[in-house]
Amino acid sequence: MNKADPIVLITGANKGIGFEIAQQLAAKGLIVLVGARSRQAGEKAVADLAGDSLDVRHVQIDLNDEQSIAEAAKFIEAEFGRLDILINNAGITDPDDGPPANVSIQAVRRIFETNLFGTLVVTQAMLPLLRKSDRPQIINQSSGLGSIQLNKDPDWEFAPFKLFGYCASKAALNMMTVQLASTLAEENIVVNSIDPGFTATDLNNHRGRQSIPEGAAAAISQALNIKGSGNGEFFSATESLPW
Repeated sequence: MNKADPIVLITGANKGIGFEIAQQLAAKGLIVLVGARSRQAGEKAVADLAGDSLDVRHVQIDLNDEQSIAEAAKFIEAEFGRLDILINNAGITDPDDGPPANVSIQAVRRIFETNLFGTLVVTQAMLPLLRKSDRPQIINQSSGLGSIQLNKDPDWEFAPFKLFGYCASKAALNMMTVQLASTLAEENIVVNSIDPGFTATDLNNHRGRQSIPEGAAAAISQALNIKGSGNGEFFSATESLPW
């Protein structure tokens, strides 16, 4: 470990887009903390990545368990003393999600518990560590489905997807991005929302049209500051998106 190497925590990094982000960032020389709620799944992911001689560590973190989040922050503090990049990647859908007129309230609550409340708790817990970084940033994995303007457009290709719980949770996550970017600007903490695009993962039963590397591209580009950091923005790998 080189003390100058950037340290990144990725939640939900044991599979899918999170795993791809972990692999590519570790290959670029970052120290990658693979966040996973299951110790077994997290350790397997680390074993798979470490086989490529990458500097990866497992951090057990469950977005629905505040104690695990606090313990993850303590571990990072003790092991590294700081955090440079937080990628809030973990998120869920729910089979009972649907249009607001008849959606299951329980499903909406379950989605918000992870996609918004859990992500907020993780962010708050990691902020003291990010404040110790020279170039801190927070990357929130949102979705085009969280864009209110796009949802208003009946001609938008994803307009038929009336998944109120998921869409609203990502819209709320975008609000978190905007307000964090504003309130943390004086501390030089960069905060942005990323749309990975319609990617074939477990989240959508592999119905997406993009590959996992394509879905990871925007977050990787932002983490490596390839296109300039920006602040309080919402974009995919190819374009800026409306809120």
